[in-house]
Amino acid sequence: MTAPNERNRAIIEEFRTNGGKVGGRFAGAPLLLLTSIGAKSGRRHTTPMMYLMDGERLFVFASKGGAPTSPDWYHNLVAHPDATVEVGSESYAVRAVAVTGEERDRLYGRQAGLYPVFAEYEKKTTRRIPVVGLQRTD
Repeated sequence: MTAPNERNRAIIEEFRTNGGKVGGRFAGAPLLLLTSIGAKSGRRHTTPMMYLMDGERLFVFASKGGAPTSPDWYHNLVAHPDATVEVGSESYAVRAVAVTGEERDRLYGRQAGLYPVFAEYEKKTTRRIPVVGLQRTD
């Protein structure tokens, strides 16, 4: 089995080579690359992830496959909310904003309706999976 960092590197390379399109398990899914600053290390980290468009806004989901803890990129955004996204062949600066309450529930429900694996993630964990809006800043 390939380590997660190796899988991510391969997805990132394919994404950048093909203008945001990838095959495999993400084929046809809305995918972006998020580059955040490490909460502890201060280094830049790029992570591929699915997103949801709602009007002009992008939303990402800190599901980590239903694990009991949130993914590293989420902790990075909490510590350093300014980040960069790549969507298709476009790259731009964003500011991360946590989404709560009814809006969070609506967005997570919509994502789970489009991609049922997100409903499975929610069932696998006792934590409330964070939803993060990525607001364009440039």
